[in-house]
Amino acid sequence: MSIDCLRVSVTDRCNLRCVYCHPLPDCGLIEGEFVSRASSPRFEGETPSRLEFEEILHIVRLFAECGIKKLRLTGGEPLLRRDIVRLVRELAAIAGIEELSVTTNGVFLEKLAAELKAAGLHRVNISVDSIERETYERITGFDLLPGVLEGIYRAIDAGLTPVKINCVIIKGLNDSEEQITALAGMSVDLPISVRFIEYCPTNRCTRPATDYVLNTAVRAVIERKYGAFSRTVMSCGNGPAEYFKAPGSAGTIGFISGRSSIFCSSCSRLRLTSGGKVMPCLYSARAHDIKTLIRDGRSNREIRSFLSRIITEKANYTKSNSLKEEFSMCKIGG
Repeated sequence: MSIDCLRVSVTDRCNLRCVYCHPLPDCGLIEGEFVSRASSPRFEGETPSRLEFEEILHIVRLFAECGIKKLRLTGGEPLLRRDIVRLVRELAAIAGIEELSVTTNGVFLEKLAAELKAAGLHRVNISVDSIERETYERITGFDLLPGVLEGIYRAIDAGLTPVKINCVIIKGLNDSEEQITALAGMSVDLPISVRFIEYCPTNRCTRPATDYVLNTAVRAVIERKYGAFSRTVMSCGNGPAEYFKAPGSAGTIGFISGRSSIFCSSCSRLRLTSGGKVMPCLYSARAHDIKTLIRDGRSNREIRSFLSRIITEKANYTKSNSLKEEFSMCKIGG
């Protein structure tokens, strides 16, 4: 497997508080536990903990020289960064980067979709766990669904395609037949891909492990309404999702079954956290500190060698041999 994808968390802050990531109340996550902003250190003379703009570009350039071709910007919520359009523009111009995408909650997409496309963004994934307004607010903590839905339309109009909608089904929240089929129905009417992602609990503050719903059950609910799926293949993304098409639909339906199946052998991703750590796996107990190397003034040759070792070691990482007991998605990047 060629390791050619890098997920870059550009912030650990988010404007939503989803129950499976960083729910309300804040679970003791006070300001000091977030990565400090580069532009405004908390104390005079303090070295910012978050990677600065030029540091992100520097690291991505070196990763590109080591064979990384695909970038996905994540968070927290990446569109919270005031310089996100400029960052996209600079990243898109790096030699060797062939694909640039963003995972977002969509709250700011209505305003930014056209600008991001013009800056060089190729496509977008949008997290939407319900299109029922009250349920959306229960999951995210905020009544912002109408603007998010408008952002989906703006992304389609801007050509950030294929637009992908990420849905996490949680028992007792959005697991009813009406909720699931309403989400799936978006792919019938729109040229988008609606992906159902099995809930994987990450820490004690999020919903309990017993609240996850198997994708086999989700698929059965959808097929009862829309008919048996035909298998399809999407060329863009090359991730762990299996894609299907409901009869007569404009888009596709995908399933990412990270809880009930293991696809480590086909994983081509590394993660760069907003705090400057490289993680071979989302569940890795080991993180490699590249920020310190950059700030210590190490040569590009040394850092490339460091990154090459991480890429080589990536093949040995699986859930079973590298699992962290607890972590926060907002601090690593989804």
